[in-house]
Amino acid sequence: MTIDFNKNNDGLVPAIIQDATTKNVLMLGYMNQEAYNKTLKTNKVTFFSRSKNRLWTKGEESGNVLHLVDIKNDCDNDSLLIQVNPKGPTCHKGSDTCWNEENTSNFGFLSTLENVISERVANKETKKSYVASLFDKGINKIAQKVGEEAVETVIEAMDNNDELFLYESADLLFHYLMLLQAKGFTLKDIEAELIKRQK
Repeated sequence: MTIDFNKNNDGLVPAIIQDATTKNVLMLGYMNQEAYNKTLKTNKVTFFSRSKNRLWTKGEESGNVLHLVDIKNDCDNDSLLIQVNPKGPTCHKGSDTCWNEENTSNFGFLSTLENVISERVANKETKKSYVASLFDKGINKIAQKVGEEAVETVIEAMDNNDELFLYESADLLFHYLMLLQAKGFTLKDIEAELIKRQK
């Protein structure tokens, strides 16, 4: 990999730090050639600290190191995307990221849907909300609905109507998200289980 450390007068390139699993951006630091070489050698992310005017391995005092997973160079060869497995919070102020955000997985709209389900259950407006009314009937009814939607999805999978297959698949996933919450779990728990199985 060719990195243009000479593009800026200070010999530094920005290094964007991203969690390899959650894909969240954790922090921004700067590297010179020496910091880059040390990162590769130790598999712990090392920066050039502009305030300390020396090499600085993240976590050298706190123990909250960034274990190197991968480094990518951008199209101009003058900035790095570094994927890591963080040990502990990344920010020196104690938060997961330097933007004071939690470093948790986000599944896009599915995470939004999980939150909506959770809110509807908490509000318990059984006359206005299908979700609340289904939860009010108990876990057996929710599980039954998942079974019904699974059967309907399988039936549509054997037909040639893709629109109906997608419709039933969405119904199945929606009711499965409800069943997960009824059992006290979320998609993050399923992700963790699948990660354990990865070979």
